[in-house]
Amino acid sequence: MRRQRSTIRDVARRAGVSVTTVSHTFSGNGVVNPATQARVRAAATALGYHPDVVASGLRRSRLGVIGLVLRPAVGVEPQHIQDVDYFPRFAGAAALTSLGQGYALMLVADPAVPHAPTTAWACDGIIVTDPVDRDPLIAALRAGGMPYTLVGADPADPDDPHVIDIATALITDRVLDHLAASGATRIALVVGTDAIEWNEATVRRYRERTPPAAQHVRHVPERSEHEEGAVAADELLALPEPPDGVYCLTSDHARALVDRLVERGVRVPEDVRVVCGSDADSLRSVAPAITAVDLQPQALGRQAAAALLTQLEPDLALAVPPPEHGALIVRTSTGG
Repeated sequence: MRRQRSTIRDVARRAGVSVTTVSHTFSGNGVVNPATQARVRAAATALGYHPDVVASGLRRSRLGVIGLVLRPAVGVEPQHIQDVDYFPRFAGAAALTSLGQGYALMLVADPAVPHAPTTAWACDGIIVTDPVDRDPLIAALRAGGMPYTLVGADPADPDDPHVIDIATALITDRVLDHLAASGATRIALVVGTDAIEWNEATVRRYRERTPPAAQHVRHVPERSEHEEGAVAADELLALPEPPDGVYCLTSDHARALVDRLVERGVRVPEDVRVVCGSDADSLRSVAPAITAVDLQPQALGRQAAAALLTQLEPDLALAVPPPEHGALIVRTSTGG
């Protein structure tokens, strides 16, 4: 049988204080001396009492919770998110930054998707990673007056003031320069199909940097089978002049592409150099190990949390170091 929940009056009676004193102890309002606070908390612990944080949040118009929507991860198996370094490192850094200011970070479903849980709307603000083109979630957040921070811009609205820059053009420059320095003269690009800044800005910068006759771009859906990366490799090798360098944005596709190259007797990096746009455990454990971009997820997580927290608390003085965009983790696939 479930035990009846203790009330604030039970705690006051056990601690020998007023209900107001108990309320002030947990809310931080008023003045309660440390000894009395300790007695109240001990009584609450013994009774299994805790304040109703939802009701308290409604009274203060603030719950103390920030929501995190991992936008490209919708429909992706959790194991895939864990394998990609970016997501857990980003979320961990954002959570610790929020916690340091008295807020909790909660991973929530995209509330703009039909039949999605509405948990996100209870949050004080939301961080959205990689918003999609003309993102309906951003429109809903604006309409509802919900504070938000975007990591990467909505491609249709690059001037949104609440965007954390992910420096896609700079990163693309660094990758192309690195491939050229390692000996590549014919560089191909393999990108996803999600309508997000990471994909679209990478393609745009690649086309700006590469002569039209030498451009070879393959689009592979992010949530496609592992084999799709191998198909991209086959298509590139079938060109009259196959590339000697490949920039492949996602880790699954990069791993499959390198596996297929090796399977077909192509030497990596002697014949083809490969760089992946996001690091993952699968890139470190394969032979040859694959060079990858360090997207600075921890720095971005801290930056995103700090930006949202200062919207919620305008007087908050919270400075975090900026990301060092464009850093590469050089491995065997480019001669490292």
